Amino acid sequence: MGGVTGKPLLHTRRFSRRTAAYRLFAAVYACAVSALLYRHSLAILHPASLSSFCITISLLIADAVLGFMWLTTQAFRMRPVYRRAFPENLEKVVAEEDLPAIDIFICTADPFKEPPMSVVNTALSVMAYDYPTEKISVYVSDDGGSALTLFAFMEAAKFGRHWLPFCRKKKIVERCPDAYFGSNHPRCSESEQIKIMYESMKVRVENVVNRGRVGDEYVTSEQERQIYNKWTKEFTRRDHPTIIQVLLEASTDKDVMGQSMPNLIYVSREKNRDFPHHFKAGALNVLLRVSAIMTNAPLILTLDCDMYSNDPKTPRTVLCYFSDPKLSPKLGYIQFPQRFHGLNKDDIYASEFKRLFQINPRGMDGLIGPGYVGTGCFFSRRVFFGCPSGFITPEIPELSPDHAVGKLMQAQSTLVLAHHVADCKYELNHTNWGSKVGFRYGSLVEDFYTGYRLLCEGWRSVFCDPDRPAFLGDIPITLIDVLIQTKRWDVGFLEVGLSKRSPLTFGARALGPIMGLCYTHYAFWAIWCIPITIYAFLPQLTLCYGVSIFPKVSDSWFFLYIFLFIGAYGQDCLDFVIAKGTFKRWWSHQRMWMVRGVTSNLFASIEFLLNCVGIVTQGFNVTSKVVDNEQGKRYEQGMFELGVESPMFMLLAIVANINLVAFLGGLIRVLRGQDLDGRFVIQVFIAGFAVLNCLPFYEAMMWRTDRGKMPTKIIFVSVFFTFALYLGFSYLY
Repeated sequence: MGGVTGKPLLHTRRFSRRTAAYRLFAAVYACAVSALLYRHSLAILHPASLSSFCITISLLIADAVLGFMWLTTQAFRMRPVYRRAFPENLEKVVAEEDLPAIDIFICTADPFKEPPMSVVNTALSVMAYDYPTEKISVYVSDDGGSALTLFAFMEAAKFGRHWLPFCRKKKIVERCPDAYFGSNHPRCSESEQIKIMYESMKVRVENVVNRGRVGDEYVTSEQERQIYNKWTKEFTRRDHPTIIQVLLEASTDKDVMGQSMPNLIYVSREKNRDFPHHFKAGALNVLLRVSAIMTNAPLILTLDCDMYSNDPKTPRTVLCYFSDPKLSPKLGYIQFPQRFHGLNKDDIYASEFKRLFQINPRGMDGLIGPGYVGTGCFFSRRVFFGCPSGFITPEIPELSPDHAVGKLMQAQSTLVLAHHVADCKYELNHTNWGSKVGFRYGSLVEDFYTGYRLLCEGWRSVFCDPDRPAFLGDIPITLIDVLIQTKRWDVGFLEVGLSKRSPLTFGARALGPIMGLCYTHYAFWAIWCIPITIYAFLPQLTLCYGVSIFPKVSDSWFFLYIFLFIGAYGQDCLDFVIAKGTFKRWWSHQRMWMVRGVTSNLFASIEFLLNCVGIVTQGFNVTSKVVDNEQGKRYEQGMFELGVESPMFMLLAIVANINLVAFLGGLIRVLRGQDLDGRFVIQVFIAGFAVLNCLPFYEAMMWRTDRGKMPTKIIFVSVFFTFALYLGFSYLY
């Protein structure tokens, strides 16, 4: 138990009671893995034939990778902790007027994939925090440079003058307008009036987005017309000047009750095809500099555009940790878990990522601290300027975390300097940005890499997981979007894992071996494709030809395989259920682990290798947040969305076909009495387990008639490749 002493309790820390059991099981399981690898090594030294040698080598590689990834997973179980904050005690420690200001960064990139109304709801939810409004500044980075997004926020600024005082008066907890009006909220004449205003704003914004331009009927003043005139014919999303628009300024703008509004600033940084822009990390660094010029708050919150606030007291919860003098000198950031609304009952795509966002961070928190996951994270501004004991002085004094802003945001000198630091050529002359200062470049997963580098520099972090989720976000509802998203993560992870700052080497030295293994687990996530792909094909193809590759039931080694399977799956299921998951969601989790292994993990590995040899592949893609009504209905019914002609789905279909043929063939062999000694039991089980996990794909291939079924072309081509693979394997025997 730990917390602030001598003053009202602000937070506590409790170590998990399961730690000793985890460590004991890890020791036993490690012995079992070692025994299995020893068995494979013996078989390699005394092969019966070339084909058996190749099979044994394949199994050795698969099991060695599984063993390595299992080892990295154990690092999260060595010292998990549970924290609790007491924001109700904060006022006894920090006076209201002494609360620090907060700059909030929200990034969006495409109004057609990330609907502006979703971004607006996110912004309004944090503008309405239970916190002094004059100390809140919301910066919206529009990397798509779209007038549609700016229009949406100009409308939001007007609506916010009514929404914020309404939330304070009614003491509303759900301060995202869309979530509030979509819930069973108390109805009164005032709430109905606010709802009408919201729906009216929503209609205007969606009309503008559907038309693709801001029509003259929506321009209400000459000042607004001059703003929209910046979008000339030469203006494109990849080539345009900087646009910074102060939509609300706390010192001058009031709500309908006469109270100050939060600051609201729209930023679209300069883009030029001849200069690198570093994707989201580049956008965040521009916001870091622009906000320093305009407000320079000591705390920074980064949010995805669809991750709205679900608890108005979140800033006060955060201050329970930042106000602790024992933690604050080295406390770089506080990470909240990603939670999602709209998940279907069984979470068929495992979009919750419970282990990634909720279970593993607890284990890291007991060591040095959780990683940064890109959203729902409160930073100390100081963390971006060098290690705790070594401050890196920025190139201009206005960017220093200690600089006091003394001018209005709309002052000409302020705007000129803000435009200067948002210039696309700015970082060419100031090369520390992205390497030693700010959010870090070098990986598609800038969040993972930034958190990793900050912890390596000596900073610490805290995982804060209150009972009421602090933030709720959208999830992709189609399988292809899920796989494309995880493929991008995998490529970014490999960029870190195989760099000069690899967690295996650099990370282990800087963070310690156990914390280094935590980051290694993520850095080499893509190599899950090796064992999963081998086990998706090899046991099945050998079973089809009557070749036994595993011990028979009477062999003592058979029980080793049983222990390894039950031990790994049982522990994973137990972790999931203890973390308030359900068995059905855990089943979806393990199924998607296998699906990703033969799709996104595999394709990411190939893409990374192609990039290494100079073959440029597709870069960063924005995950679509647009929901199709028919797709939404199928998702709610738990039906997989497979109606896209994708090479990933081709491979999935081949795996499903091979396993079905092998399982039926093996079952017939057993029923005919051709396996009395049980030498094919493990192979039949593996094929049957895969068939069980592939049931949604068989349904999409054979019985469904909706638009989410697997395309006929994919089905026929997959059957052809299945037959070719079956015949090709016969040449080994």
